[in-house]
Order: sequence, then C-alpha cells, then structure tokens
Amino acid sequence: MRHCINCCIQLSPDDTHPQQAGCRGGPHHGHQECPACKGENRIVFRVDGKQMNLLAVLEVRAEGNESWGGFLRFKKGKRCSLVFGLIIMTLVMASYILSGVHQELLLSSPFHYGAFPSNPSLMDGGNPSDVKEHHHQPSINNISLVKDYPSIKLIINSITARIEFTTRQLPDVEDLKKQELHMFSVIPSKFLPNSKSPCWYEEFTGRNTTDPYLTNSYVLYSKRFRSTFDALRKAFWGHLSHANGKHFRLRCLPHFYIIGQPKCGTTDLYDRLRLHPEVKFSAIKEPHWWTRKRFGIVRLRDGLRDRYPVEDYLDLFDLAAHQIHQGLQASSTKEQSKINRLIIGEASASTMWDNNAWMFFYDNSTDGEPPFLTQDFIHAFQPDAKLIVMLRDPVERLYSDYLYFASSNKSADDFHEKVTEALQLFENCMLDYSLRACVYNNTLNNAMPVRLQVGLYAVYLLDWLTVFNKEQFLILRLEDHASNVKYTMHRVFQFLNLGPLSEKQEALMTKSPASNARRPEDRNLGPMWPVTQRILQDFYGPFNTQLARVLADEAFLWKKT
Repeated sequence: MRHCINCCIQLSPDDTHPQQAGCRGGPHHGHQECPACKGENRIVFRVDGKQMNLLAVLEVRAEGNESWGGFLRFKKGKRCSLVFGLIIMTLVMASYILSGVHQELLLSSPFHYGAFPSNPSLMDGGNPSDVKEHHHQPSINNISLVKDYPSIKLIINSITARIEFTTRQLPDVEDLKKQELHMFSVIPSKFLPNSKSPCWYEEFTGRNTTDPYLTNSYVLYSKRFRSTFDALRKAFWGHLSHANGKHFRLRCLPHFYIIGQPKCGTTDLYDRLRLHPEVKFSAIKEPHWWTRKRFGIVRLRDGLRDRYPVEDYLDLFDLAAHQIHQGLQASSTKEQSKINRLIIGEASASTMWDNNAWMFFYDNSTDGEPPFLTQDFIHAFQPDAKLIVMLRDPVERLYSDYLYFASSNKSADDFHEKVTEALQLFENCMLDYSLRACVYNNTLNNAMPVRLQVGLYAVYLLDWLTVFNKEQFLILRLEDHASNVKYTMHRVFQFLNLGPLSEKQEALMTKSPASNARRPEDRNLGPMWPVTQRILQDFYGPFNTQLARVLADEAFLWKKT
C-alpha cells in the first residue's frame, strides 16, 4: 500500500523547535490542511544515488493507492532546518533499508518523471481483474535498470577482454588411478565382446539369503528408490550365473550418456528415448554419480557425506544387466541377437559441467584449474562411449533455471539483480584467474545467486573434446527439438544405431506432451526484462560464437531461436 504523510512544519524566528500547523493522513485527522501545501509539484527521488531536494514535500511510496505527503517550509533558522531535514532523511533511509522495500522514494518538485504506480493494471481505470497479469507490465524499477545498463556493459567488456580458450593439460592414466584406486580395481579394462554395452562378470560371494543392496547408498539416503530396489532384490538370485560352485553377476556401465545441460530438455529426451525397446536406462534418471555422489555430495551446501562406492552406481544398471545376461545365456541365436541389441543409457544433466568437488579432493591444481575432470575418468574406462548433449539459448536457460530453483520472491526485478551480482562476481574472478579456473571454481559457483557458468557451453565442450572425438558427440538444440520432435528422435536413433519403431511406437514417443515443462505459477511471472535479456546476450555472445565455430553451425549463435 502507498502511505503518504503531508505535514506542514513551521519554525518561528525565535524557536528552534518545529511546530505542526496541520497534518493530513497522519494520526491527527481533525487538523485542517495547511494552505501552504497547496499547489506543490513533485519530483522523483531515487535512493540509488539520484538527486533529491530536502526542502520539498516528502512522500514515501511502497505499494498501493493511498496518498501521504510531507512538507517542510523554512523561513529562518537555516542551520536547524538543515539538521531537521537530515534527521528526516536518515529516518526514511533507515526505514527503507530495514523494510527491504526496493521501490522508490518520491519528493515534490516542479519536474515530472514518468513513474508507474506499483500496480500498472490499475492505471487509467484499469480493470482489477487484470491484476494477475501485472508481471508483464513495465515497472518503476525497469526504468532504473535500463539506466544501469552502461555500467553493467563495462563489466561485461572487462570479462570479454579476458576470455581465452586454452587447451587443458591432460593427466596421465597412472595419476587417475592414484586418485581412484578402488574404482580401477572394480572396473576392468576389457569388456564382453558380444555386448553393445560395456559389461563383465564378477564373482558374487554372498548366499541366496544375502541382500545385495543392503548397504547401497542410493537406497539408504532416499526412500523413493526403495521400491525399485525391492523389485531388483526379488529377481537378483535368478539372474546369477553359476560355474564351478561359484556365483557370478553381470555388471554393466552405460553405452551412452546424456551429459547435459540442465533446463535444456534432457528430461524430455530421456522420457521419449526410454520408450524405445532397445534402450534401458539406469534405475534412477539422474544418479549424478560421476560428478557428485562418488565424492559424497548430495547437496554441496550440506557438506560431504560418505562417498558412494562404484558398486552402488553399478547396482543402478542391474535391471538392464539381467536382460543382457538372459541374452548371453539364451540357446537360440535369434534370442541372443534380440537381447544383444540392448544398450544402456544414463542421463545425469550435471555430467558435462559440474566439477565442483575437485577443490575438496585434488590438491595439485595449476593456477586454480582442476587437474582432473569427470571426462578423464569416463574416458579411462570407456574411450568409445557415446555422448548426447541438449543445449538451448543460454539466456533463456538461465531464466528457466532461476524460475525452477528459486524458492521465493521470484520476479523479473529479482532475476535482474541476481544476474548483475553474478556478473560482478565473475568479473572479480577473471581479474586474477583464467577462464577455466573461474568456470570450475566451486567457491565462485556457490557465491553466484544464479548459475551463470552453466551456460558457458563452449568451455565445457572444448574440455570434453580434449579426451573424446567429435564423432562421439551428438549436439542437439532444444529449440529444434521443440519444433520437430520426430526429427530429433530420428537423429538420436541413428546416432545410437537403434532399430526402427513401429508406427504405434513412434506415435507414442513423438506425440506425448513435453516433460518437465515450466510450471503455471512460473509462467505467470512473465519473461525477463528486455534489458536483462540484452545484458545476458552480451555476456554469452563470445561463448556462443566459439561454440558455433567448433560445431560449424551458426544455429548455435542463437540469433534466431
């Protein structure tokens, strides 16, 4: 609500104490309006460093439609008047800061600024039923945000001037083994030749009453996975191979990974692709094992837990391994051929970019850059792995990310403030460190109020291309997927060498509604401010240019999305 306090303050020549001649809107409603208040004009007084006139009517606006005001009239005693005015200003500023209101303060003046009321839909007799749409209207803050653009542009220019895409130094395999001794002891260097997915048999030393998932961390830390493992537990003993009095279980890793990025349509791609009869995913859509769980990270802000061993990750593929085992043990060639076409996939959208844990475990960094990245370990075991990446305009990705993860007080204004703060933090890092060091800096990433770094696709892709060949990647755009799902899915089928679908299967896969779409309450917030969009386009522009150059495809410039 808007609160206005209009008070006339008079100072007698012989008295330094102000006397209230009349107040309107305050506690003394019986007083008459001071005639000196009539005819005054108003000027916008902005808190953020804009000029103000202390010798004018004081009006504090928050939200609403009521009016208060104040008036100071000085005849003599200028020194005391100035002190009194400063006291009023201090109280107003203190109230502004303590209340956390980010609206404007208004002072009277002959100048007029085109300020909007807090609820634009109620201007000029606007229908109150349109209030729900007020998020789409311009606000007072948006005008000041436009004025801030030149200063933010200087920050972006400073960042751009320091961008340098350098080739990272690859670690030796022996160094990788020293970091993950247990992982290298569990996963073999060679896999079964007649399975498309990397699989192998390992001895199971338990009895038929042994619970193979008793200590699995995914089961222990999340109740929603327990029903999945209950089904696996019941079928476990029947899918063992027996030889020479010993029992063997088939272990498998994914044939392909959907590695990123978050809020780019990976969930929708996963939901459609898993409908293909030849594709089997992990029991959990996003295990996040390579990037988080193997380090004991559930939520980084919650600290480190016990590390999830590689066996817990392999357990997630047991359902697929059981089916592949059936094919390997089948007597008929036809049945073997059918089962052996199965491939296993994994779809953690953090795999491409999230290396935040390295600062806690790898101390031999060079100039703040991580000595080991996720792809180094995946490549050490699976040099032929296939990798699928879904990207979207990084500007829109960031806003979608903000709407999805922000818990309260979401608005275009709040998003703009968070973007500005993140850019300032990123620039501070770039003043002292390399681009790669800042992108993978856990402290910086946790400090930024929005995940600005996730949209720097070129940085991550170039680092992945240092260990994997370009032919092992399928890079898709969400914009293309949204406009032609059938074409996108056919590209995926071809990339993974999957068999054709029946018309019914294809219709089910391509005509189902999009998964993980924006929530209605977030859609009601409307788009980001145009000035925020412009700022982010300026920031991401050089990275998009590099990405388009690497992929030889100008669509990744996102000039027309």
